[in-house]
Amino acid sequence: MTREKRFVIRNLILPRRSRRGQIWVETVIYTLIAFTLIGLVLAFVKPKIEEIQDRGLVEQSIKVLEEIDSVVSNIGTSGNQRVIKLGISKGTLNIDGGNDKVFFNIESRYAYSEPDENVNSGGIDIYTAELGSAYNINLTLNYTTEYNITFQNSDTIRQIGKASTPYRVSISNEGTDGLGKTIINFDTIN
Repeated sequence: MTREKRFVIRNLILPRRSRRGQIWVETVIYTLIAFTLIGLVLAFVKPKIEEIQDRGLVEQSIKVLEEIDSVVSNIGTSGNQRVIKLGISKGTLNIDGGNDKVFFNIESRYAYSEPDENVNSGGIDIYTAELGSAYNINLTLNYTTEYNITFQNSDTIRQIGKASTPYRVSISNEGTDGLGKTIINFDTIN
């Protein structure tokens, strides 16, 4: 086949404008395929990333409770006071004066323990409840036998939620109550 015939056939089959249009169509198709693949990867990877972040937050919350427990255990004699900084990025810290407990509630994608099972780790009771595709994790320090926990010298419950700046919490030994239990008072400082 001669050169002229090939040129004529090529121009009859694919005119020059069609080739330019074809390049744009291919570019759009490849771009859509790339976006679809990125979307699929994110659909599978994002929940795992959130789960790993939540695991870190639960472990951080356990460390906060361990720090609180250490201060409560070592506060010493009546009148002693310690101030700690609490950074809460997810969940709520609850100081329950009526039940003499300090506990963290966190809603998470990560199941820290077996759902509906109580686990004790270093004096912290851990309970995980299933909430559909998420979990509610409750981390509790129970002081009912040792201490009388109060918030601002009252047997009330106080919730401390997430904040951009750390809370300053005062923990003080207020002596003993009528039952011989040490009164530990919590208070937030502005």
